[in-house]
Amino acid sequence: MQIRADTYLWAIRMYKSRTLASEAIKGGKIKLKEVNFKPSHLVQIGELYTLSIGELKKIIEVTGLIDKRGNFETAKQFYKDHSPVQTKEEKQAAAFFEVNIKRNKGAGRPTKKDRRDMNDLGWR
Repeated sequence: MQIRADTYLWAIRMYKSRTLASEAIKGGKIKLKEVNFKPSHLVQIGELYTLSIGELKKIIEVTGLIDKRGNFETAKQFYKDHSPVQTKEEKQAAAFFEVNIKRNKGAGRPTKKDRRDMNDLGWR
């Protein structure tokens, strides 16, 4: 069985679409033995791929070939993850801002003064 690299990465659920996987390969975000390659590269068992997703680095080894996208449990059987374990500090920060004004539960709606203070801090 011969499978393209972009199809394989899509099938093991690393990317939501084959197009995104193909663009990541063309953009140099995925490397095979520290070397760029084409999306049409034929995947072989035992190859190591290094994926850069944001600041996250994933290293996966091909253990089987799959061309159909299935559930996560099925996809896990076709690769082995050699990524270093992330510490809590290395994980990506939340996309939401932290609230710096705390209100007691049951304190009711903010007063006009509270609203002015919140607007001065950048709340809108």
